[in-house]
Amino acid sequence: MSTVLVVNSGSSSLKYQLIDATTETRIASGLIERIGEPTASLNHRAGAQTYNSTLPIADHEQAFAAMSEAFDATGAPLGDLELTVVGHRVVQGGAEFIAPTLIDDRVAARILALAPLAPLHNPGQHAGIQAARALFPNTPHVAVFDTAFHQSMPQDAYSYAIDAEISEKYSVRRYGFHGTSHQFVSQAAADFLKRPLADLNQIVLHLGNGASVCAVKGGKSVNTSMGMTPLEGLVMGSRSGDLDPSIIFYLNRVAGFSVDEIDNILNKRSGLLGMTGDADMRDVTRRAAAGDEAANLALNVYARRVRKYIGAYMLDLGRLDTLVFTAGVGENASLPRELICAGLENFGLKLDPELNAAPNTGARRISAADSQVEILVIPTDEELAIARQAFTLAGSSVSLENL
Repeated sequence: MSTVLVVNSGSSSLKYQLIDATTETRIASGLIERIGEPTASLNHRAGAQTYNSTLPIADHEQAFAAMSEAFDATGAPLGDLELTVVGHRVVQGGAEFIAPTLIDDRVAARILALAPLAPLHNPGQHAGIQAARALFPNTPHVAVFDTAFHQSMPQDAYSYAIDAEISEKYSVRRYGFHGTSHQFVSQAAADFLKRPLADLNQIVLHLGNGASVCAVKGGKSVNTSMGMTPLEGLVMGSRSGDLDPSIIFYLNRVAGFSVDEIDNILNKRSGLLGMTGDADMRDVTRRAAAGDEAANLALNVYARRVRKYIGAYMLDLGRLDTLVFTAGVGENASLPRELICAGLENFGLKLDPELNAAPNTGARRISAADSQVEILVIPTDEELAIARQAFTLAGSSVSLENL
């Protein structure tokens, strides 16, 4: 069998997909929300069948039990599927985890210990891992870390210029995120171009509600826009991205906001949402097309920030072969792509307006015929990437007794 259960656990949610790793097809998928609340919701799909339920789910253990019931109800009990491996998305692996890792008690404990670096993610993911291990005790479990791909960055790219002793003691450095997506997309771009990944210098723009840029040289991350947390870098749906750190002190001292309030402002009330009242790029572009000044300003700030990183990473790479757009905004929104590429013609990046505006899906080229740099749209698939990595690692392990 080659079935992989891909799990993405949040503090109050559980997303999952069952994937056949050989054919790379989806067998089933589902989402459980509001774990820990009096009424949780479960939405499950298996082929043409759907199963929806509203019920109390106290914790992740009960969430996995509810997931199993959904598989039973759609005629594909998990116990009959002979899972090869369970692949878990983990946001923060620190500097310790640089590759997919078989989960044992020590690894699970280290994932929880890294929670101060990702307090909104790692605790929920640890809870999901423990519940899944209890449900599938004889199946290998693999952690795939968002940060792992970026651990190839050189020290001068991941270091902050702060007191070295403080940096070392508290693990203050740039880790980067969206690594699973950047790795998947850079390989898919090489496949699309029919060129060896090792020969390509790429800039990948993962533009979704969360957004990041990665400079990929020969298949390895050499720089990325997110930092110690996902707040650094680009303008996002509700995150500010880069800003003068003194703004934090100013808001505390002059405006009287607490540290927690400022954290909430910068992560949940900034970005497109803060500038326009809408976090969804579709709403912002719709308003901009209707002449809304706030939406137009937000789009221009958004595009300028991305161009800033493109320019910096072109210098990092020394030569750019391809610029790749991916994720929800990058794959589906033509106006942001147009604004980002505007003015880059003298640097070898020339967009084809018709190709960019075409309502196509899938991997495609949107650069003009005379563009020196290939401009591509490549759909990301983080769940498939996790399934591939987990399946490969599980297949290379000798036996469960070695875990």
